[in-house]
Amino acid sequence: MWSLVRDMQMKFYAYLNYIVCFITGFVRDQMDNYTGKGRKGPEPGYVPALSDFQDFFVRRFYHRINDCFARVVTSNAGAYMDVKVVTKSDDIEQKLEYKDETRRVMNLGSYNYLGFGDPDEYCTPAVIEDMKRYGPSTCTTRVDLGTTTVHRELEETLSRFLKTEDAICYGMGWATNATTIAVLMGKGDLIISDALNHNSIITGVRSSGATVRVFRHNDMEHLERLLRREIINGQPRTHRPWGRIMVIVEGIYSMDGDIVKLTELVQLKRKYHFSIFLDEAHSIGCMGNTGRGVCEHCGVETREIDFMMGTFTKSFGAAGGYIAGSKKMINWLRLHSYGNIYADAMPAPIAQQAMSVIKVLDNPEGARRLKQLHENSVWFRHELLKRDFNVLGEDGSPVVPIVLPPFSLFSTVSRECLLRSLGLVVVSFPAVDILEGRIRICLNSQHSKEELQKAIDILEEVCEGLPAKRH
Repeated sequence: MWSLVRDMQMKFYAYLNYIVCFITGFVRDQMDNYTGKGRKGPEPGYVPALSDFQDFFVRRFYHRINDCFARVVTSNAGAYMDVKVVTKSDDIEQKLEYKDETRRVMNLGSYNYLGFGDPDEYCTPAVIEDMKRYGPSTCTTRVDLGTTTVHRELEETLSRFLKTEDAICYGMGWATNATTIAVLMGKGDLIISDALNHNSIITGVRSSGATVRVFRHNDMEHLERLLRREIINGQPRTHRPWGRIMVIVEGIYSMDGDIVKLTELVQLKRKYHFSIFLDEAHSIGCMGNTGRGVCEHCGVETREIDFMMGTFTKSFGAAGGYIAGSKKMINWLRLHSYGNIYADAMPAPIAQQAMSVIKVLDNPEGARRLKQLHENSVWFRHELLKRDFNVLGEDGSPVVPIVLPPFSLFSTVSRECLLRSLGLVVVSFPAVDILEGRIRICLNSQHSKEELQKAIDILEEVCEGLPAKRH
């Protein structure tokens, strides 16, 4: 009962926040127009770039908190990083003005889960050597002289690591989903997607031409009802059987920190005979005893997953993404995937970084980092819960979100933490629901318990009196 009351209270705060900002912004616009300081329209002959409401929202809502999303990092984003000090101009535009001074902050906002975003003796020498040998870019696609020995070695190493037949790598993680799903599925096929799947998945699904259904987040019972209904009804209008059925999920959901119910999903697959597309952008490298992702974490054989997708931008300290699976499917993607035949290949030094990290994960140093990350994640989450913070997610996930709906409050928390040398990420609409703003903490293996304790103390101090707690 109390949790329901608390939930209603937080939504009330959020609605009140938007109402006050809307009224204040409207009054200020009228006063600025009356005094001649109002925003002028486009020059004659030009159309406005934004609608009236969009323009109002950007000026009176987004500009109030845009400094939280536009901080310039002047060092590598390791355990600590340097952030430029920023102020706002006094005019109606409220432009951000960056000063020459920087602030050294503890980094709890980057996806540097295993600490490979910092130079080290395991990966950096090989990356520098490949930079000298191949240069910073391939300047062409994989099918037009863009494939080097490093690319093939990475794909072979990755397929052995994941225990799949083959793998294909792309130069951009977002494009891996957006350009692959669109050619895997098409008209006459059915895609069933989790409600909280990433934008890259949504883009790929929309581009495919397949029929799309959405199931409630991580709700396997709802998914089964959808599967049963769609298999019985068949395609719209004709009611013919579906050509193919694909269910798309993520290993770790980056905004909520929870883990896919993979065991239950595989059981449904055996029952209804669909294919699984698993996005492991946030879980590969940081979950499981040896970093092999959510399959290892859940005790599921990788052969049960038809399409294993992941990125090298999180745990690997690199860039790009991959698809792993059967050799037949990977060969087909090499010939048809837009991200392979039209986009520039992944730079060889970046491929070397990813391959070097995979090799580290199979030695004692990798095991040490994984163990430290898991201990940090579990300890940090439990300490926040002890202090009654409204925490999402579950144990095993390095993503720890703290719900704080009113956008003016989480922006205040972000600024106050920065003044105390703690770097955090805050998330607002449209990345999450308009009433579900949050502070998103990403843990890594580099911080000690003492450093994390200091971060919790800062959060406790800054969030005192704010609706970031359950009581």
